[in-house]
Amino acid sequence: MRADGAAEAAADTRRIHTDRSVDAAASPTGADAPITCTLCPHACRLRTGATGFCRARANIGGTIRAINYGRLTALALDPIEKKPLYHFYPNSNILSVGSFGCNLACPFCQNAGIAAADAHIETENVTPAQLAALAEELRHQPRGNIGVAFTYNEPLVGYEYIMDTAPLLHAAGLKVVLVTNGMICTEPLTHLLPHVDAMNIDLKAWHTDTYRRLGGDLEAVKGTIARAVAHGVHVEVTTLVVPGISDRAEDMDEEAQWLAALSPDLSLHISRYFPRHRMSAPPTPIADIDRLTAIARRHLRHVHRGNC
Repeated sequence: MRADGAAEAAADTRRIHTDRSVDAAASPTGADAPITCTLCPHACRLRTGATGFCRARANIGGTIRAINYGRLTALALDPIEKKPLYHFYPNSNILSVGSFGCNLACPFCQNAGIAAADAHIETENVTPAQLAALAEELRHQPRGNIGVAFTYNEPLVGYEYIMDTAPLLHAAGLKVVLVTNGMICTEPLTHLLPHVDAMNIDLKAWHTDTYRRLGGDLEAVKGTIARAVAHGVHVEVTTLVVPGISDRAEDMDEEAQWLAALSPDLSLHISRYFPRHRMSAPPTPIADIDRLTAIARRHLRHVHRGNC
């Protein structure tokens, strides 16, 4: 990771925070009255100094701020297929960056070390300009680089950082990619989509009650997928098949039919679960992945097995 100095980055972070934040519903009853974060369906009501469900957004002086702004925990030049995106500039590399925090609470989280972390985790401050400069530098290296993928933790909880970095990347002719759980409200998503070239969106299950147990909202995620497709963003969807949670044949059939109604060319990645975080159940049998893949292929042209 390259930066011109943590102090400079921190100063730039403070400046941008003053200028850009997701609108919050401020209360007229006093400075310490709770305000609502309007980024995602949790709609956390936060008093001054309090942090939301995602651990990455807080009420700072009466405004909701992304406290993970510019604080990177991970940075790597990855094959685009690792996102996974199989039909977006295949055989290319992309600079992948992560911070901390997530607005879901999946017991099988594959990146819990950063997704379930809070502001106490060790990070390096990197401004939007510094990240764009690094992405541009890597573009001219032997391995090449097509842009930046915001990934590893949930990137949407650092919404402002994406919104500030994306125009710089596009100005340099670089691509903007999100690997996301899709848990975002309609208004901020509408502002974000013009700045995004491709998304891999997790569709973790096909039942509202299952999503609630994971701390999420199925309809919000479906809305994100549908709006991104309608906007012309390149979209690929991932379903992690977790035994007892997302491995029912009937559910996969309905999910694939719904995706095909958006576009039969929409790519679906059916990915194998491995024990992580708070789940110790054995890995998903490969036979189950094959069975669900065959079901999805009745409706979709591009269905891929993952983690097999």
